[in-house]
Amino acid sequence: MTDTPPDRLSVNPKSPHFDADLLQRGIGIRFKGNQRRDVEEYCISEGWIRVQLGKKTDRKGDPLTIKLSGPVEAWFETGAAGEGGEGEASEEA
Repeated sequence: MTDTPPDRLSVNPKSPHFDADLLQRGIGIRFKGNQRRDVEEYCISEGWIRVQLGKKTDRKGDPLTIKLSGPVEAWFETGAAGEGGEGEASEEA
């Protein structure tokens, strides 16, 4: 595994961008200079995150999300071998 998180990642198992192994390592997200813990999906190259819109759900029971645009940084919160410690923040925004 590398120390660079993927360009796009989702926490929804139905998404093609879902990867459970990467999510177990923990992903830190900084959006517009603030660290966010409520991110459902992100894309660094396109500069957006998707966050849940309150407690509202669609007709399938999935949470409604809103897409926010701005600079996105992502990093792994643990090392590749589970060594702990914070990884480097990527500067690709």
